[in-house]
Amino acid sequence: MGNALAILQDKYPGAFSWSFGDTAELADELAELVIKGIKTASCCSFDSYSKETTPPVVGSYSIILNSAGEPACVIRTVAMRLVRYCDVTASQARLEGEGDLSLDHWRAGHQQFFQRAGTFSEDMELVFEEFQLIEIV
Repeated sequence: MGNALAILQDKYPGAFSWSFGDTAELADELAELVIKGIKTASCCSFDSYSKETTPPVVGSYSIILNSAGEPACVIRTVAMRLVRYCDVTASQARLEGEGDLSLDHWRAGHQQFFQRAGTFSEDMELVFEEFQLIEIV
């Protein structure tokens, strides 16, 4: 694992390394959706984004890790926008590629996720990131 990650970090200098979600199951499930081309977007709370030492920006590369901490793929951020949870659209929810791709499924899953983090509110600001798959590892 360390060697594969080191090789990717050399290939994509400054790339962030992280996994999706807050559980091992989500990390693997969401990475697989990216690899399959179904998931092309993600979001986080603006609060957590603003606390990042070096937050991602448009053009940034990310090495997506699975639940074992191994690289699964590399993505590149192509767009970012600030949107309130209550204003996320059906098309944005579909880009996240989760469940049945509906806005209702997106709202239920993300409300639970943000509640687990202790940050949920209907009018919370989210950083909505669109990305493209660059490489499958």
